Amino acid sequence: MSSEPPSEPAGRSSAREISAGGVVVRGDEVAVIVPKRRAADGTRVLALPKGHVDPGESALQAAEREVREEAGVVGELVRELGEARYWYRRDGQAIGKSVSFYLFRYLEGDVNDHDDEVEEARWIPLSEAHAALTYQTERAMVERTLAYLQQGECKDR
Repeated sequence: MSSEPPSEPAGRSSAREISAGGVVVRGDEVAVIVPKRRAADGTRVLALPKGHVDPGESALQAAEREVREEAGVVGELVRELGEARYWYRRDGQAIGKSVSFYLFRYLEGDVNDHDDEVEEARWIPLSEAHAALTYQTERAMVERTLAYLQQGECKDR
């Protein structure tokens, strides 16, 4: 399974990206996506919905938008989960990325109503997501979600 490098690679880069995403829970399931864009090694990616923060948009607004666009669902904010930081390479350049993640309780929508950047969106058991997701930083957000759920902080209505 792929995982992001934990620290900045040699040859410091000034390129930075800021994104936001969501962990949307429905009962004991979480919404995940398979983006059309493959991992660097060409394999399919199983991920949480996330994307760039647009100008004038807060990280929370971007997370809500990305959840709606990529997973086809709308959620109610439960809490901020934290920030994931990692480095990746694009066109030979190291890019520093920061992603703010939020926990949402599912309200409405259909995972089949996703945008064209996504090959597939679906619900999977939350208990399996921490092992199934491609990237370690996203698995960590699911682990945080599981901890909050165990504390009773995200009950269905």
